[in-house]
Amino acid sequence: MKTELNISDMHLDVLKEIGNIGAAHAATSLSELLQRKIDMHVPKVALVSFDDMFELAGGSENVVVGIFLRIEGDLSGSMFFVLPIDSANRFIRRLIGDPQFDFSTPESIGEIGVSAMQELGNILSGSYLSALSDFTGLKIFPTVPSLSVDMVGAIVSFGLIEVSHYSDEVIVIDTKIVEEDENDQSVDGHFFLLPDPPSYITIFKSLGVM
Repeated sequence: MKTELNISDMHLDVLKEIGNIGAAHAATSLSELLQRKIDMHVPKVALVSFDDMFELAGGSENVVVGIFLRIEGDLSGSMFFVLPIDSANRFIRRLIGDPQFDFSTPESIGEIGVSAMQELGNILSGSYLSALSDFTGLKIFPTVPSLSVDMVGAIVSFGLIEVSHYSDEVIVIDTKIVEEDENDQSVDGHFFLLPDPPSYITIFKSLGVM
């Protein structure tokens, strides 16, 4: 039986604040990694339907680079970070010094490129989960991230299997990444946070908003 999550604007504002703290930590780490100034912030956190989630990422058939990990410890759930292929290519080319690297051509994706993208996923997801842990006092452990280059629907469907038994909604954390010296061009990625249903209550009780 599916249940109403009863997540209010106040809950989402708290998650946005946590997201911006995590984004600031991630920006510092990325700046050191890429040897240039990176700014990150979370312009919006929303609770959306599965269909709307796919549309935010360009449609369920849009091919993206996706990072998936499980959340373990006092919370359980799934987290995805999806990034347009062009944006992912730019990051990885600069990081590994290979201008020919291209996620859209499988033969050019070597072990170094995959490792670099996984490290990017580690930094982004780890910074957010660390901020969430600091705010809640909960012990939260991300698993090693896995990388996929596929349609959004195929990447995210695995994480929807468990939560779809209880709800038709997911928390979306928009993430804007701006690189200095790139004409302030921004990269818009999306975190899809899918706590297993009991973990919603754990999160908001720990934050004192339930």
